[in-house]
Amino acid sequence: MSVIEDKFTRWKHHEELAEAMIPIVGKLHREKDVTILLHSRSLVNKSVVSILKTHRFARMIEGEELSVTDTFPFLQAIAGLDIAAAKIDLALLLKAYKENGAGQDVAAFTATVLADAIGDHKSAAPGPQDVVLYGFGRIGRLVARLLVEKSGSGNGLRLRAVVVRKGKGEDLKKRASLLRRDSIHGAFNGSITVDEERSQIIANGNVIQVIYSNSPEEVDYTAYGIADAILIDNTGIWRDRAGLSSHLRPGIAKVLLTAPGKGDVPNIVHGINHLEVDPAERVLSCASCTTNAIVPPLKAMDEEFGITRGHVETVHSFTNDQNLLDNYHKADRRGRSAPLNLVITETGAASAVAKVLPGLDAKITGNSIRVPTPDVSIAILSLQLQRETSRDEVLEHLRKVSLTGPLSRQLDYTEATDAVSSDFIGSRAASIVDGNAAIVDGDSAILYVWYDNEFGYSCQVVRTVQHISGVEYPTLPRV
Repeated sequence: MSVIEDKFTRWKHHEELAEAMIPIVGKLHREKDVTILLHSRSLVNKSVVSILKTHRFARMIEGEELSVTDTFPFLQAIAGLDIAAAKIDLALLLKAYKENGAGQDVAAFTATVLADAIGDHKSAAPGPQDVVLYGFGRIGRLVARLLVEKSGSGNGLRLRAVVVRKGKGEDLKKRASLLRRDSIHGAFNGSITVDEERSQIIANGNVIQVIYSNSPEEVDYTAYGIADAILIDNTGIWRDRAGLSSHLRPGIAKVLLTAPGKGDVPNIVHGINHLEVDPAERVLSCASCTTNAIVPPLKAMDEEFGITRGHVETVHSFTNDQNLLDNYHKADRRGRSAPLNLVITETGAASAVAKVLPGLDAKITGNSIRVPTPDVSIAILSLQLQRETSRDEVLEHLRKVSLTGPLSRQLDYTEATDAVSSDFIGSRAASIVDGNAAIVDGDSAILYVWYDNEFGYSCQVVRTVQHISGVEYPTLPRV
C-alpha cells in the first residue's frame, strides 16, 4: 500500500470511529446529563469532521496528537457505566491511563477513575433550573441558543421565558425569525416554531414564553409557572444594585447582568473569580466581553512570570450603540458612522481587572478602537514582566494553560499562520492567544488575543449561570 493510500485508509477509519462516537455522546448527554469533553472542548452536537479537528487540536502536554482510536474505547467504557451527571474529559482520562493504568483493561480502569460518580456514589441531579431572559438582542438570542443546546435531559438549565417590549406588526414571528437565522452566526441548529395564541416560541421542543412588558415591576413570573429562576438582564439599562433589584419579582431568585456592574455589584469572570461569589448574593454581573477576554491571559501570565504593569488596546467590532450613519450620540465619537470609520472610544475593561483580579498588583491601562467589522475583536496586551523570559517559554506556557487546568475553558490557543478575525466567529473560549503574533523581548511581552465578543462572551454567561444555579457539574477525572 502506498503512503497516499495508507493515509486515506487511516482517515476513513478515523471518520468511521468519529461517526460511531456521535450517537454515544448524544445519548449520554440526553439521558444522563453527561457531557463528553476533549481538553475542555465539548463533543456534544459535533459533526464527524468537527470531532476529528478537536482531536487534532487537543494535543497531550508532551505534544503528542490525540486520535479517535485512543479515545473511542474510553467513550465506550463510559457508556456502560451507571454514572451521574458530569463532564468527562477524554483527554484527561487518556492521560491518566498512560500515567497510571497502562496495560490495564480500559473499562475497569475507567470505572475506577470515575468511581466517585457511579453506582452507589451517584449524586442526585439538582433538577431543572428555570432561566428568564430580559431582553432579546444580540447576546440574548445567543444565550438562548446555548441554553436550548444544553437542555440535555431537562435536569439542567431550562429557558422558560423571554421578556421584551412589544413591537409593531408581527412581533412574535419576527423575534422567532431572528432566533432562527443570524447573519453572523448562521442558522439555528434545529427547529423553531411559533404558537401565536399562547405567545410562545418552541425551539427544539423547549417552550419559551414571550412576555411583553415595559418594566420589570409589571411581571409576576409565578403566573407562568416560573419559580426560583435566574433572570439574565441583556438590556444594560440597569447596572447598579437598586436598578437590577427591580427584577427580583415573584418567581425570580437571582439577577445576572450581561454588562459591567456598577457600585457594589460583583463582577464575575467565570474561571477567574466565580468560586469566590457569595452563594447568597442575588444581584451579579458578568462584566464585559473585553474583561472576560483579557483577564484569563493576564492571570496566566502573572502566575508564571509576574506582571509589573501593562496596557490593553482593544480593536473591537462595532456594536448596536453606534450609528450606521453620522447622527447625534450622547458619547463622543460614537455618533460617527460605524461601518465607515475607525472610532476611538474608552473601555472600562482595564479598570475592571482590579475588581476581578484583586491580587494583581500591576497597574493596567486601556483604550479601545471600534472598527468596521460586525463581530470578533482582538486585544493587544503590552506587558512588563517581573523576570526575563523567551518567546518559546511564554507560548509553551500559554498553550499548556489552554489545554489543561482551571483556565482551559476560558483560554484557547492558535498557531495558524494565516488566522484572521472571521476564523474565530463562534469560538466558545473567552479569548484565543495568537501564538504567531506574540512578541517577547527580555522582560517585555506583547500578546495578541482574539475573542468573539458575542458568542464567546455568551458562553461565559451560561457558565456563570450554571455555577450560581448549582448545575455546573464536576469535570472528571479530577486532577
